[in-house]
Amino acid sequence: MTEIDSPHIGSPRILVLGVQPGTPPFRIVEIDGQVAGAARDVTDVLEAAAAFGITVHDLDDPDVVRWVGGDKFTWTRR
Repeated sequence: MTEIDSPHIGSPRILVLGVQPGTPPFRIVEIDGQVAGAARDVTDVLEAAAAFGITVHDLDDPDVVRWVGGDKFTWTRR
């Protein structure tokens, strides 16, 4: 399979990085390669996306959101 045949040619516009220490812990959100802010829950991710004009219908869609170091339910360090 070549890159042209690959179903995942591009990368998602939204990248949610791993949990960072803090009170409360948080995750950095990048949109289109820019740091959009810190998220403390899923709502913060959706608000950051909306600020960039992105409506997210499915947080589990890897073509929309990439979760690094956990998924949408991971908000504390392991």
